[in-house]
Amino acid sequence: MTNRNPESTSAVQALRDAVRAYADRHADEEGLAATPIPGLRMMRVYEPSGLMRSMYRPLICLVLQGAKQMAAGKQERLYSAGEVVIVGVDLPVIGRIVTASRREPYLALAIELDMAVMQHISPKVTRMATRSPANVSLFSARVDDDIMSCATRMMRLLDHPEAEPVLRPALLQELHYWLLASEHGPALRALSLPDSHAIRIAKAVEHIRTSFHNSIAVEDLAARANLSPSAFHRHFRALTSLSPVQFQKQLRLIEARRLMISQGITARRAASIVGYESASQFTREYTRMFGAPPRKHVTESG
Repeated sequence: MTNRNPESTSAVQALRDAVRAYADRHADEEGLAATPIPGLRMMRVYEPSGLMRSMYRPLICLVLQGAKQMAAGKQERLYSAGEVVIVGVDLPVIGRIVTASRREPYLALAIELDMAVMQHISPKVTRMATRSPANVSLFSARVDDDIMSCATRMMRLLDHPEAEPVLRPALLQELHYWLLASEHGPALRALSLPDSHAIRIAKAVEHIRTSFHNSIAVEDLAARANLSPSAFHRHFRALTSLSPVQFQKQLRLIEARRLMISQGITARRAASIVGYESASQFTREYTRMFGAPPRKHVTESG
């Protein structure tokens, strides 16, 4: 992506102000603000945070103010205002807000990507960079005017919900085009190829996402990906940094935490909903992952 110093433009300030205004009205206790626009969400955090564990879908995240430390597998770095983070596959991410204040909170806008759109657009992109695809699934770049324009127009759909069914598909196609035309285009294209290992693993990941509360046989996942069990394990870990069992466990624990914080349900009930048969095992694994027992988060949400 070409760096055109968007921080000096009024468009960046306008988007920053719009994100803060919306998030101030709609953000939850952790600063996350969902929207009625599919795949569009934002974050507003007023102070540095502890470690936060999340399961990201493919997305781009525009950091508009402040800074966040992010780690995914062996990749770790600080992302600051003016950067865009690109996540190419479903990925467990450990994050920590490091720069934020009441006057200048951490602000970010995220838009989920669609690999089907990426596949459709990819053959039509002639401005593809020649850089070889990198064996990574987390990228960063400076925000340029094209990406900023797409994000701003996506935000405007919040004020015009009747236009969303018509304009959002076109905006997504444009966004995917600019990403494929960027320096990371070859890597994103490689991740979205119809018979790529990334797409095969994505089929298994989607099954885990929709059935994480049930027992899942790795052999079944490998069959869904049309890979041998050993190859499936290898490619799954290479893309997500986790084994399939670890991936499912993290999904369960992240969902249990969400249920306790957002709905105020008991730890025992949350454990049962996400598929744990043993409350004590749930408590042990939850504490190991989040650094505190589940009862702490139930108390904090009450």
